[in-house]
Amino acid sequence: MNWCDLPSLNALRAFSALAQAGSASGAGAALNVSHAAISQQIKALEAHMGLALVRREGRGLALTDEGKHLAAALDEGFGLIAQQVAALTGADAARPLQISTTPQFAAVWLMPRLRDFQTRHPGVDLMVHPSPQRADPAPGGVDLALRFGLGHWDGLEAELLVPTDIVVTAAPSLVGDRQFTTREELLDYPWLTELDQSPASDWMFRAGLELPRGHSITQVPGNLMLDGARAGHGVAVLTASSVEADVAAGRLRILFRDCGETGYFIVTRPGILRPQAKAFRRWLRAQRDVAPAK
Repeated sequence: MNWCDLPSLNALRAFSALAQAGSASGAGAALNVSHAAISQQIKALEAHMGLALVRREGRGLALTDEGKHLAAALDEGFGLIAQQVAALTGADAARPLQISTTPQFAAVWLMPRLRDFQTRHPGVDLMVHPSPQRADPAPGGVDLALRFGLGHWDGLEAELLVPTDIVVTAAPSLVGDRQFTTREELLDYPWLTELDQSPASDWMFRAGLELPRGHSITQVPGNLMLDGARAGHGVAVLTASSVEADVAAGRLRILFRDCGETGYFIVTRPGILRPQAKAFRRWLRAQRDVAPAK
């Protein structure tokens, strides 16, 4: 790295603060300087780079395309610096450990086991974010994600936790003992899908199917998908690991199974993990072959 080619750190801090605050006055307040000082640093940065990074829009400011790219890089870079400083100094020791996962996996797999972690690590506070929307681990935010897929997410490290196939399932009260030989036969029934995600639609697209509009599609939170399927409200696309107990008890039937390399993965950012996150990852690894507490 040629340090002489880099703009001044003060100018980069001023621009990053401006990008986050949306105004020179907000950036000045964040850095405890005047808004005029922020404007001066931005002008110096633009002169150094030979690029316009900010433009005026009415009474406000907006980033140019080049400014947006630089702001994203600075946000990641400064965030990583802050994370490492906090980890080395213990400044973030009191911050709760933040876990992101889907509602379905949280309800079926994580929550029944979580008491064991709390017993083993009584000093660690947890914040579990059950959401179908993807939340990447980030400095000062989510420490660790439990995510379904093939294990490939750019810029992140993934370790297989629970291998599982995709299955199409329904209750005997809905489909009886009918033997399904073609996937088109599933179009005779209502469907359940998860809010903000469409695993059923994705599965049907891969299968070359499309639900006729005369049939109902009910969207529910992921943690209610199993309840709806058990009650016979519709055909559901779920993971095999989440329905094993219901299939064994006769509450659900597996109609089709897609075998592959899918599963739930432990997802983290590269680099040093906080001690709490390290402890949680070790505990997760130990849970691979452990049944949940009754």
